[in-house]
Amino acid sequence: MAEPARSRPREVPVDPGAVHREYRRQRAKRQARDRRNRERRAANIRFWIIVVALLALSVYLGIAMWQQVQKLFGL
Repeated sequence: MAEPARSRPREVPVDPGAVHREYRRQRAKRQARDRRNRERRAANIRFWIIVVALLALSVYLGIAMWQQVQKLFGL
């Protein structure tokens, strides 16, 4: 038995602004991704600066306290 003839798919009318809207949407997604990456990098740098500053402060305070102990007890 023969197959029925396939009907042609109907032409879907293309919205003239759809391409432009999709382009703008993709650009916004890309800019948001770039902004997240920049913010994450900046947060990482801030974290390490604070860690180094706290480490330097603790070393300074440790040395200062050790000098006071030596001065007080004559070590």
